[in-house]
Amino acid sequence: MFVISGLNMADTRKALFINFGGIGDEVLFLPTLQSFKKKFPEAEITLALEPSSKSIKDLSPLIDSLLPLNIKSKNKYFELLKLVSEARKGHFDLVISSGGNKFISILLFLTGIKTRIGFDTGALSQKLLTHAVPLIKNRYAAEMYHELVKPLTQDEAGLPIIETEKQEIEANTVVIHPGVSKMSVSKNMVKTYSPEKWTELINKLIEKGKKIYLAGGPDDKEYIDAISENFTENSNFINYYGKTKNIMDLAKLIASKEVLICCDSAPMHIGIAVGAKVLAIFGPTDEKKLIPNSEKIIAIKNNSCTCRPCLWDKRSTTCDTLECLNIDTDEFLKYL
Repeated sequence: MFVISGLNMADTRKALFINFGGIGDEVLFLPTLQSFKKKFPEAEITLALEPSSKSIKDLSPLIDSLLPLNIKSKNKYFELLKLVSEARKGHFDLVISSGGNKFISILLFLTGIKTRIGFDTGALSQKLLTHAVPLIKNRYAAEMYHELVKPLTQDEAGLPIIETEKQEIEANTVVIHPGVSKMSVSKNMVKTYSPEKWTELINKLIEKGKKIYLAGGPDDKEYIDAISENFTENSNFINYYGKTKNIMDLAKLIASKEVLICCDSAPMHIGIAVGAKVLAIFGPTDEKKLIPNSEKIIAIKNNSCTCRPCLWDKRSTTCDTLECLNIDTDEFLKYL
């Protein structure tokens, strides 16, 4: 029997982790799973997540099975009831949830799982959870999530790790990934350069002797088309759109090049997790919460914009002026 921080951990064969969010959120959650698996290597991990983030399983061997739940649909309450039902049927030994909503503790209590760990959101969580962990938001999100396993292990939070086949890094190469999310754009949450600015940056990089790989997912197609029409594909510019067939292909591409240039997006988190040098545009969002303190990970931002960061902390949409994204493309050249 393990007795860790007052928790009786006689049986840790099956663990349910709950982390709703985009694929970037799932990458940020990996250090939590890494530390848990290190302490309990025989444990079977099930991850409850949004269907759009299922590809995280392709990036990490830590996850044994997935429980996709569409909690942003009109039937979200049905989906949450499904979570409770599946949790009860799964006979899990413990559940850990990253949710910051005060009603999460009720949900975990209803699962009937003996050991329930979540963030401390008040009196209700302190009563219904077996361990309510302090929620400290003003820090790198991977470290914030990692507090959830502190009742089980004294490991410090490391960076997310995505293991790819050993890649030989091609010299003088840059992966450009616009990182456009149609969902974010539809909700007026703009976090990336315009195609014109990307084109300007790529021209400067080519002049500097860099070989460019332009990559993107389905959401990036319009941007990719608008950028690539300004270039003739040759030894200095390769339109890699459509050549990465899945998210692991993207991870391998990033790992094999010298630098990734992107915005605050899922590819940024993947770049960090494969150990790449990352130059990321940060406009309305807070780099302190989304990237680690590392010489290899650099936030490119408009330091003269006094109203940033604003998105999520001060407002739920970006403003009309987008002054925070008025970043001179020469800023990137300082780090290359």
